[in-house]
This record gives sequence, structure tokens and C-alpha cells, in this order.
Amino acid sequence: MAGSRKQTPDGMGDRLFAGMAAERRVLRELEAVFEAAGYRQVRTPGLEYLSVFESKAAYFPEEELYKLADAGGRLLAVRPDNTIPVVRLAATKLQGGGLPLKLYYEQNVFRRQPEHRGRHTETMQAGVECIGEAGFASDVEIIELAARSLAASYAGQFRIEIGHVGLYKELVRRLGLDEAARERIHSYVTSKNYAALEEALDDAADREAGALLLKLPGLFGAGEALDEAQALFAGAGEEIGQMLRYLKQVTSELSARGFGDQVMLDLGLVNQAEYYSSLVFRGYGESAGEPLLSGGRYDTLFRDFGEDLPATGFGINVDLLTEAALRAEEQGAGPAGSGEGDAGTRAEAKPLRVALTKGRLEKDFSDLMERAGYDVSPLREKGRRLLMPIPGAGIEIFLAKAPDVVTYVEHGVCDIGIVGKDTMLEQGGTYYEIMDLGIGGCRFALAAPKGSRVLCGEAPTSVATKYPEFAARHFERLGLDVRIIRIDGSVEIAPLLGLADAIVDIVETGTTLKENGLEVAGTIREISARLIVNVTGMKLRKAEIEAFAARLKAAGENG
Repeated sequence: MAGSRKQTPDGMGDRLFAGMAAERRVLRELEAVFEAAGYRQVRTPGLEYLSVFESKAAYFPEEELYKLADAGGRLLAVRPDNTIPVVRLAATKLQGGGLPLKLYYEQNVFRRQPEHRGRHTETMQAGVECIGEAGFASDVEIIELAARSLAASYAGQFRIEIGHVGLYKELVRRLGLDEAARERIHSYVTSKNYAALEEALDDAADREAGALLLKLPGLFGAGEALDEAQALFAGAGEEIGQMLRYLKQVTSELSARGFGDQVMLDLGLVNQAEYYSSLVFRGYGESAGEPLLSGGRYDTLFRDFGEDLPATGFGINVDLLTEAALRAEEQGAGPAGSGEGDAGTRAEAKPLRVALTKGRLEKDFSDLMERAGYDVSPLREKGRRLLMPIPGAGIEIFLAKAPDVVTYVEHGVCDIGIVGKDTMLEQGGTYYEIMDLGIGGCRFALAAPKGSRVLCGEAPTSVATKYPEFAARHFERLGLDVRIIRIDGSVEIAPLLGLADAIVDIVETGTTLKENGLEVAGTIREISARLIVNVTGMKLRKAEIEAFAARLKAAGENG
């Protein structure tokens, strides 16, 4: 189309002079670290046969792949991952070579993202793969290399968190769900969409395993996280006990090597690719709303290519490091790893920014903060302002519409969000859900006109709603074939006009329903306001965020 000639596809973009210079500096810094550790550079093609990424071990969600056909009609995939092609290369071109093979790469990956969510579909990655080495020493060395790589190339404070994917895999095995349900759970866990995960686990045969799986995301931090996990998993089996002891051994060794402040635990860590077999880790930075680095051990992936070799590695998002370098230059900070420019103290000086849903939740939350001892006069007397500092608290309140609260938190421009569970269930997103605030209470309900067959217990055939994603999942779980019609305005009118025979909406008192001739046919689930936290913010500002949440919790319990 002529209109698109001057545009780049959603999630892709151009990089100009200063950006290219910063990217080259970042890559040179990473190359120096990689080559000093004995790694040699390789490159793989941008297109691979689709089958390369389709095995169970290498599973990638179908909707994230860019696909096309070659001249012979064979399906190809634009490279969505760098580890799998490097494994293919090592199993073919380097077969029979001396071990260990230490390889590094610098090349783009392409993954489809939800449109207009601000996520990149094209990402420059640099990473390493250590092939042919297994065991404790290899695991410690790869995490140490990851920490040294970020220290050399990232202009800011960072932290690496490690976990064991075996915990997740063992709990999922115990759930007794079919493959499709397991794939949905994996996608919810990797995206940290815990609202949808909670729904999916309702069908689990092993309720105890489901409850433990929901608790995993909250088990992160220093030694206290491991102590809590060992208590939580007491009696869960020797295999899980061994995993926890191994994590303690790894973190202790890294601390002894001087990385105690940079390395912590995250027992809910599950990387997107399913080829990881045991130890996994991610790196987070103060100025990035998503992980800087991701990696782990994948001892079974080579079997897809006719070999049986242990391997481990990691990939770094070079685009995020480049953006951080540009910001540091603009702020007059020193280069990455120099210690100049107060990179390690900026996070502590910055106020916690809280995105608050406008309207009913705005008043309820202001009352809660006031009971917690905060001066909320800026909120009470805000006028037309949208960003209000709370005096003496190191907190800023930002007012936004409910769906935007999730977006601001997900991208890291706000550390904390106050939003209804209804929005979370509909929109999803990547964040931590920390607590139920006990305010904004209402319920999701199915409603229909008085005297209708739906009120007599028959299933609806068509439903109008402002929450099409949630409604679709609800009726799918019930095994019902229901046509979902999205309505952005007053949904109560849809049955009266004959557009649908029922609605799914949030109900507080039911007055609006009655005034429009509708009655509740059934409650789907209770709703209240939740406190959500950006993933990176929770890693780097855990103490501040937990102190704020604890103060609100105490105020709610005493109110």
C-alpha cells in the first residue's frame, strides 16, 4: 500500500547516528568479555526451516513466528531465537570437534508481539553458548560471565536472578492437564499473566500442585526466599528438595566470588523457550521495563539434532543496553562499568511512581492511604493535575484510565499500579500482583432480560460485553459455544435491542441492571482492586515496594 511506504512495521524501527555509535560501543564491550573467556563468533541465517523450531523441546508459540515459503513450497521461519540455530550449527558444521565448544553471536531475532503494545518485534541480541560442559562449575561460570558482561556494557544498576525450571515442570506434571492446557499455563507463567493463570488452574486435578504453582512467583529475593521455599515444599519430594539445595550451592559460590549484591533467587522464573532443563536466570536493569538478559541450561536440546550434549548459555538484549547508554550520555553519566555518574544511586533517589485508576478507585485508594498515615491533600485538591507528589513520602501518584495503568506498569514508567481485577483479567500483561487491597469490591456477572430462557438456566448463545477476552475464556472453560460481541459503551442496552441474549459485566449494586430490565443469572467471580508491580521494579526496589504494601495492608486491616 502506498500509505505504508514511509512507515516501518509495528515493533520495528530505524536507528540513526548516535544510536548506531552507542550500539557499536556496547557490542565491542561485550565482544571483549566474550573473547577473553575463550568464546569465538559464529553467525546463522536469518531464515531457517520451520521444523527447526517445532519440536517439543524447542517449542515456540505459533502466533509469535513470522513464516513464509521457499521456492519449493517448504515452510520457513524468520529467526525467533538464537540458541536453536547455534545448536543446529554445532551439531552439523562442528560435529566431532573438540569440547567444550564456546561460541558467541551478534544477530537479530524476530518475534510477533501484540499490536500497539509497544514491544519490539525485531531485537538485536548478543549471547554465548557453552556446549559440552555440565555440572556445578559450568553453571557458576556462565552466570559469572553474564554478570561480567552486564557490568562491562550496561550503564546502570543491574541484578541477575536465578531459578530452577525443574520446580515449574514438576508442578505442571502433577496438575494432570492435557497438552493444550499446559501450553496455556506456560504462556501465562512466562508472561507473568497471573490473573489468567489463576483461572487456568481451576481445572487442575492436583489442587495442591496448583496452589504451589501460584505461590512460586512470590518466592524471590535473598536467602529468605530459599528458606520460605524449603518450608513451602517440605514433603513435596526429594527431587524438589535437591533442586532447592542446588540453588543454594550456586548462590553461595557466586557470593564467594564477589557477586552477592548482583545475584538473587527467583523460584518463579520460567524462560519462554521450553528447551531449558534445569538452571535458568535473567538480568534486570534499573532503566529497563523488561529483562536485559535471559539464559540457562538446556541439556536435552541437542537430541533434536542427533547429538546428546549438555549445554548452557545466555542472550543479551543489545537494544536495551544501547538505549541505556544513550540515556546515560544525555544525563552526563560515565560509561558503563566506570562507576561515574552515580549509576548505582539513581534508583534509590527516584520516587516510587504509582499509577492509580481514575474514578471510584481514586477515592477509595485515597482514603486507604490516608488511613495509612500519608498526606493525600495533593490527591484531594488535584484540580486538573495528573501527577501528584505525596509530601515527605518519596511517592508520586499518577492518574490514568484502568487499561493504561496496566500499560504504564508493564513498561516500567510506573513502579506500582492500582487497578481492578476485572481489567487485569481482560487485559493480561506482565507484572507482579502483590496484594488484594480490599477496596473497589464488585463481581463479574452474567445478566439477561427478565423472563428470558437464560434466567431459567439455559446457556446463552450470544453475549455482549466490555470484557471479550475474559468472557471468551469463561465460556470456553464451560465447554459452551457462545458468540462474544464487544461493546465499549453501555452494554445493558444490547439485549433490549436484540443484539445479544445476555451480557457479561461487572456489577456492584445491580441498580443499573434493574433499571434496564435485566437480572443477574449468575455470578462468575468476585472482583476487587489489586496492587500490581513492574517486574524490574520489584527486583531492584523490593524493600521500598514491600514497605509501602505492608503499610497499606495494615491500614486496611485496621480500617
